[in-house]
Amino acid sequence: MSTPLRFSDQVCQRLGHYVYRLIDPRDGATFYVGRGQGNRVFDHAAGRPALTESEDTEDLKLKAIRDIRMAGLEVEHVIHRHGMNEECAREVEAALIDAFPGLTNIQLGYDDHRGVMHALEVITEYEAPIAKPQHRLLLINVSRSIGQHDDLLDAVRFAWKIDPGKASSAEYILAVRRGLIVGAFVADEWLPATEKNFPALFRLREGYGPREGRYGFVGKEAPEQIRKLYCQKRIPDSERKRGAANPIRYWNM
Repeated sequence: MSTPLRFSDQVCQRLGHYVYRLIDPRDGATFYVGRGQGNRVFDHAAGRPALTESEDTEDLKLKAIRDIRMAGLEVEHVIHRHGMNEECAREVEAALIDAFPGLTNIQLGYDDHRGVMHALEVITEYEAPIAKPQHRLLLINVSRSIGQHDDLLDAVRFAWKIDPGKASSAEYILAVRRGLIVGAFVADEWLPATEKNFPALFRLREGYGPREGRYGFVGKEAPEQIRKLYCQKRIPDSERKRGAANPIRYWNM
């Protein structure tokens, strides 16, 4: 077996912050975009966990690496841009996450409300009125999950790391995409995210790893007056944390 590739201290000093892609040699597809310093790219390609990664992203990334190795191959990698400060690296990483579909990255890139949009979405982003909370609200960012489901209710209701007791105290659940409220729902019951409780949705998330502590809700669309009150309105900047990995936020609770 060849000696694993590593950067020397001299190279690391010159690299600064960099952005990289992990590539599946079987089809040449990029399956992960990341940023880091030193030898992080090699650590990730070797399947060493990242402490800052969301649990879902880590599960999917490690599954892809295991599949590549079981085929007798090694993960390929590309340093996309280097010599940057951390802020610049975040921006480049976010742009690449938007540019490569089908990544194992679950969370969108840094400051995702400035990510890839149609011109009409840009207009909506900056002209939509700001929502004002009149109820106890649970906000769920569906920017990634909405691409995995045909139905918005399915995208917002499964499967989250959440306290079911606290979640149950919310009067309405708002689906948020890039800071815009795109749906309003009522949860009748929060249940553990098991195959028994959510058979169809559970199968869609194959490969995400253990789901201990994850929940989904059984529910329905909120009444029309509630949808009119919140939908197609923006979340205030004070409720939007740039680069946040957690898609769950409570509002007016």
